[in-house]
Amino acid sequence: MLTADQIAAMVNARIYGDPGTTISGVSSFDDAGPKDLTFAVDHSFFSRLDETNAGIILVPNEAPAVPGTTLLYNDNPKLAFFKVVAHLMPAEPLAAFIHPSAVIADGCTIGDDTRIEAHVCIGKGCTIGSHVHIMANTVIGKQCRINDACRISPNVTLADKTQIGKQSIVHPNCVIGSDGFGFVQDGHAHAKLVHTGYVHIGDCCEIGAANTIDRGTLGITRIGNGVKTDNQVHIAHNVKIGDNTLVVAQVGIAGSTTIGKDVIIAGKAGISGHLNIGDGAIVGPYAGVSGNVPPGDIVSGIPHMPHKIWLKVSRIIPRLPSLRTRLLSLEKRLKKLESSRTEQS
Repeated sequence: MLTADQIAAMVNARIYGDPGTTISGVSSFDDAGPKDLTFAVDHSFFSRLDETNAGIILVPNEAPAVPGTTLLYNDNPKLAFFKVVAHLMPAEPLAAFIHPSAVIADGCTIGDDTRIEAHVCIGKGCTIGSHVHIMANTVIGKQCRINDACRISPNVTLADKTQIGKQSIVHPNCVIGSDGFGFVQDGHAHAKLVHTGYVHIGDCCEIGAANTIDRGTLGITRIGNGVKTDNQVHIAHNVKIGDNTLVVAQVGIAGSTTIGKDVIIAGKAGISGHLNIGDGAIVGPYAGVSGNVPPGDIVSGIPHMPHKIWLKVSRIIPRLPSLRTRLLSLEKRLKKLESSRTEQS
């Protein structure tokens, strides 16, 4: 149970309404009840602040006051809301444990207070840090390193020499360190290239479910600190991704491409190989990037182009059939005019 006063002190918010209003849970804007805290950050919610049944609403500083409703004004209400969620629903403490069915090869180092669940397999020469949680059915190859306070979800595969920085999360069904799509033509056959590289994932990263991150062919596939990837992302061999970049669902990044820091790559975008995407760039959804993108640029479309141009192009595309009909009609009229002039001469 928390009062509006207590929450305001916790997240540095300004109170409008009754500071003694109490909540015991959290919920979404539409589903909240009188004992729930919720938040509203989108301007479309501001006209509906009197419609929610929530006991307390966290809102940005520009939100209007609503008589009879307890509001907490904050610079970042969504972040503040989830701080309260963490307070009300703290994670269970990690108890050190190694399940009897886990198979741990010789030469491994396991840190303090680490938990290894059922049917985990860890190869020779691995180093597992302290306070790490490795969940069921995960397979970890030889000479891998998982640093402190990481969480490796069920059914993950980490191939040989994979390195994961501290406080990183890998969600279920990821394959990290698999061979890249590397072949060389040999007549009509395709000879496989031996991959000797590995994957290095930085600190405080979050790798979404069912990601595939290929090892470097010879060097390193490197994911910087603070990178967050959504579900079903494919990152090919020798890709480099800078710190704090976001990669949204179903993105594919081809080999040896370098992505800068603080980049956003929206859902289902495809990026060709051997390119450079500059710091702070934004790649729009469904974009097909076939050339370098300068720092700070916003691009969309196939092939990629400046986003403002793509907005104009996307409005024209649905009109193309009617424009084609008009163009054909004009061509027929011109031919008739030309034929008429030829006959007159």
